Amino acid sequence: MTTPPVSPLKHLALSDLDGVDEATWLGVIHKMDEVYSKLVSDEVELEEKNAQLEQSQQFIFSVLSAMSDVLIACNQDGLIEETNVALCELVGRSEESLRGTPVLELLADEQSAQRWRLAMYHSESRAGTVVDINLRDASGQIAAVDLNCTPRYDSAGRQVGRVLVGRPMGELKRAYHQLREAHEALKLAQQQLLHSEKMASLGRLVAGVAHELNNPISFVLGNVHVLQRYGARLRSYLEEVHRLDLPAQVQVLREALRIDRLLEDLPSLMEGTLEGAQRTTDIVSGLKRFSTTGNEEITQVEVHAVVERAILWVKKGTAPRFEINWSGGDDCYVTGNAGQLLQVMMNLIQNAYDATSSADDRVPELHITSVTTDDCVLLRFADNGPGIAPDHLSRVFDPFFTTKSVGKGTGLGLSISYGIVQQHGGQLTAENLPRGGAQFTLSLPLTNLKPVST
Repeated sequence: MTTPPVSPLKHLALSDLDGVDEATWLGVIHKMDEVYSKLVSDEVELEEKNAQLEQSQQFIFSVLSAMSDVLIACNQDGLIEETNVALCELVGRSEESLRGTPVLELLADEQSAQRWRLAMYHSESRAGTVVDINLRDASGQIAAVDLNCTPRYDSAGRQVGRVLVGRPMGELKRAYHQLREAHEALKLAQQQLLHSEKMASLGRLVAGVAHELNNPISFVLGNVHVLQRYGARLRSYLEEVHRLDLPAQVQVLREALRIDRLLEDLPSLMEGTLEGAQRTTDIVSGLKRFSTTGNEEITQVEVHAVVERAILWVKKGTAPRFEINWSGGDDCYVTGNAGQLLQVMMNLIQNAYDATSSADDRVPELHITSVTTDDCVLLRFADNGPGIAPDHLSRVFDPFFTTKSVGKGTGLGLSISYGIVQQHGGQLTAENLPRGGAQFTLSLPLTNLKPVST
């Protein structure tokens, strides 16, 4: 605060007023006091206004500094007159160096420059316009900024420049990307919960069916074993009877009823019945394993032998004319359950046959190759079918997803196989080959130990 002026009356003495009427001088002195008081009052008021002005400037500066949006105030020629901290940090330049700089100098490409010129033209006649431009940030990367361009006027109402306020879109894009990832994760979790519930319901259904099937199969197995013993006794008895001198009528009846042929076929019929019942028992056991999570027998399994057994069973069952090219290698062992791994191999082979047999007149083919690395074995199942539709690639391992017609597939084979492989610490992937057809790749970790020969 400045020091108020000293009154000149303090140094004025009446002795200096010789020749002047005293009343006149008193009037002069009184007037000078009034002027001095007014001067002091004006100076105090000026100090207060200066303080208010400084406070207003500090407030405006704090507001500009706190803004996360970038601010550019430019004149009619597009030269920057004022900016804020957000823009300085974005472009990596100080506020002093930005003053007087053309806005065009901050733009990253010609398209942004054209949009800026168009916005400058439109702001002449409209209250404001939005311009999407790219700025070159401090690291040299392109930063997209959505700016709102409005005209700026002086006290006389003349347009003296423009004000641009906007926010870098990178932050919004990152937030949107995170939101989209969270949404996709939520949808995936919802689908997994739905599939888990379906699988749990299916497991309970399968467990009930397996239990119901187990009882009649036990009756069949028990009765067939008894019939085998009875058949052996009947055979011994009839052999002794046929050694006797039987009447002609009995001999004719023996030939008409083909008793000898019956006795020859009876053992093979019994064995076939036993084999069928045993296979049904194995199926029921597989259903039980599918429906429960009980302890499975974990051993060291030779993978190539499992592949060969799966090829044999599929070709012997549903695909006798399926051309399968298998090139194995040295024995390699993994730790797991042999039955479950066999189920995976059969599912992959059967799935390849279903895909190739539904194609045109080409011969269904499957190429199975084995590659052993330091820590895992890779089995590739490449067919010559039509391949997998791009929309289906991400869903082939989903439970209940199938492209087969009704009654041809349940959509559980690949899903169950995927789960089994994961339980064994491996991976199962699907892809389309450049030459056509689909390829499934099975990766299993190798075990460090091998069975001891006996």
